[in-house]
Amino acid sequence: MVKSHLVISNPKGGWDVRVSGGKKTIKHFTTKQPAIDAARTISKNQKTELVICNKDGRIGPKDSHGHDPRIIDG
Repeated sequence: MVKSHLVISNPKGGWDVRVSGGKKTIKHFTTKQPAIDAARTISKNQKTELVICNKDGRIGPKDSHGHDPRIIDG
C-alpha cells in the first residue's frame, strides 16, 4: 500500500496533517491553507500522495508526489 499524507479536519477545531491510517497528528493548524502547504512540503519530500479532505471528512483534491505507476517511462 502506498503511504500518503492527509489534511483532515480536527473535531476539536482546526486542521491536522497525518499519515494515512495513522491516528497521531504530525502537525496541527488553526486554518486549512497552512495545513495544506505544510502537508504538500512533507509529501514532496517523502514522495507520497497528498490527500486533502473536506470539512465533512470526504476526500477532496489529491496530489501525487511519488512515482505514478500509470505513467510509462521512456
